[in-house]
Amino acid sequence: MSEQLIRALLLALLTALIALPVGYFVAQWAGWSVFCAGLALQMVFHFRNFARLERWSKAPVVDGNLEGEGSWDGIFGRLYRHEKDLREQIAKRDKEIAMLIEAGQALTDGVVLLDQNNHILFCNTTAETQLALVIRTDRGQPIVNLVRQPEFVHYLQEADFSRPLTLRSDRSEDRVLSIYMIPYAGDRRLMQIKDVTQTDRLDRMRRDFVANVSHELRTPLTVLAGFLETLQEIELDRDERQRYLGMMSEQSTRMEMIVQDLLTLSSIESAPPPQNDIVDMANLIDKLRRDAEGLSHGRHTIIAETDGRGDLSGAEPELVSAFGNLVANAVRYTPPGGTVRISWHANAQGAEFAVQDSGIGIDPKHIPRLTERFYRVDRGRSRDAGGTGLGLAIVKHSLSRHQAQLEIKSTPGVGSRFAAHFPANRIVGL
Repeated sequence: MSEQLIRALLLALLTALIALPVGYFVAQWAGWSVFCAGLALQMVFHFRNFARLERWSKAPVVDGNLEGEGSWDGIFGRLYRHEKDLREQIAKRDKEIAMLIEAGQALTDGVVLLDQNNHILFCNTTAETQLALVIRTDRGQPIVNLVRQPEFVHYLQEADFSRPLTLRSDRSEDRVLSIYMIPYAGDRRLMQIKDVTQTDRLDRMRRDFVANVSHELRTPLTVLAGFLETLQEIELDRDERQRYLGMMSEQSTRMEMIVQDLLTLSSIESAPPPQNDIVDMANLIDKLRRDAEGLSHGRHTIIAETDGRGDLSGAEPELVSAFGNLVANAVRYTPPGGTVRISWHANAQGAEFAVQDSGIGIDPKHIPRLTERFYRVDRGRSRDAGGTGLGLAIVKHSLSRHQAQLEIKSTPGVGSRFAAHFPANRIVGL
């Protein structure tokens, strides 16, 4: 039996003990009146506390002033402690949920939670960017209404999630996504979205490299094989024979250049960090000018500009090779009568080596891929100019090893500008 019930019975008994003498010595009705008045006072007392409890139950709060009277004080105290503990548990749970959401937002992979009907329950900011979603307005929407690419819709309909779906974004042709569908919590699904654009690009570059190097070597080999067969089977006069041998020598030299550039590129990629030699930039700019004049044979105007300030710290052979490639390309792709400008400028913020020409220029769509191995804007023109298709790849890797960035600007029919930007820690002598 509870403490409150015992206390109520004792009060009723006490009221009866007072009412009995009154009824016996005064009048029966007086005794009953005392007894009823005592019970009424108890009812009023309990009603007041019941009313207070009802008001609190409609809007429960953690209130340290929540107190009752008499035996009700213990009840209200327990309610206060229970409500306080409950609020603390809810706050702790909300904090843990918030941390889980923050962790989901911090993921570099996109995450989308779907219900049994493929309606969106949640997605992180990465998925919003990848799929052009806005969770604030898209929550509860069918995902196929927002990602409408046929291959994605078919993937959901087939429900064969043993393999991921590779999806090329319809909003950005360069973006490639890999979508994994993972069942969880019964019939719900978790979409994990990986951006595999870089992996896809590297794989494409690898395939292109194998195809291009095979093509570049096959052409001279075919020529050599054809001339050898001709020399073996047909009697030729001395002049014709010499002409054939000269063409064979050209193709052999071309193959040697390709192999040499491949070895150079491989050695740069696998080499330890470059030495910090001091490269005299004034002398190097003058040497590059003379080399350009020799390659031009007087067909171009060669200009060298330098303020004479600052030298470069790094591996001189790599830097000479990189700068020389840029200068040679400018001369090769500039028509006779054009101008090639070589410049070096340094200050406390860094330095810039630039080669600007008035040549044929490059369509902007080709610029992002210019430094790929064997990538050519115009295969025939590049081959006629004597390039191997590896020069800019060598330039890029050499500059990267010196923490430099290659900037390319070009306008078709106007000319191109290739600039290498070096950080301040690579500049000495200022």
